[in-house]
Amino acid sequence: MSGHLPHLLTVAKVVIELKRVTATLAVALVGAATLTSPSAAAGTSPYEPTYPGPRVVSRLAAPAAATVTEGQVKEVAPGGVITYPSVTSCLTVTVRLRSGGLAGAHASLFQVPGEMRSDEILGALKQLVGGRPVAAIEVRGAVGAWHPSYFVKALESYGEGEQMPIPEGRDFNGIAQAVSRGLGTPRVLVTVEDVPDGDQIIR
Repeated sequence: MSGHLPHLLTVAKVVIELKRVTATLAVALVGAATLTSPSAAAGTSPYEPTYPGPRVVSRLAAPAAATVTEGQVKEVAPGGVITYPSVTSCLTVTVRLRSGGLAGAHASLFQVPGEMRSDEILGALKQLVGGRPVAAIEVRGAVGAWHPSYFVKALESYGEGEQMPIPEGRDFNGIAQAVSRGLGTPRVLVTVEDVPDGDQIIR
């Protein structure tokens, strides 16, 4: 049996790599479909995300409560509660719908395996909200750790030798503008708050 172990390990590595390539191709195909849309053909603004964010919880069956971990987007029904656990280097974006419901995104500075990157999160949240009227948008978290462009190009996207933008202080207005553009909503609806580490509970 020990003689077969190296071969089994090699096969396992190949299977894992195939799964990774399949997932990458799926994301690429979704991205290509987005690029052929009329809105993409019209061009994008400097802080407008270019990734659609495929992992979205349908609003057709919104629960009364939801826990939104890093890289996720979910919705709760009117009167519901969203919990964002362990917000340390992250930003949370909560959309308050005029109907009373909440749609929330937990933007991670670094991608959590299997979840959305920072440049996918606003597109996913926009998709979840759809065309429904928005009352307010609340951004909370580690404002000082974020450059507004991270909503457009995730840290994982920078290659060797590329200059990565570094935040200088807490850019409340820049982040608000990036979120406004990414969601396609008026800037006046967006507020940004720098809050201490820990869980966030939004009602």
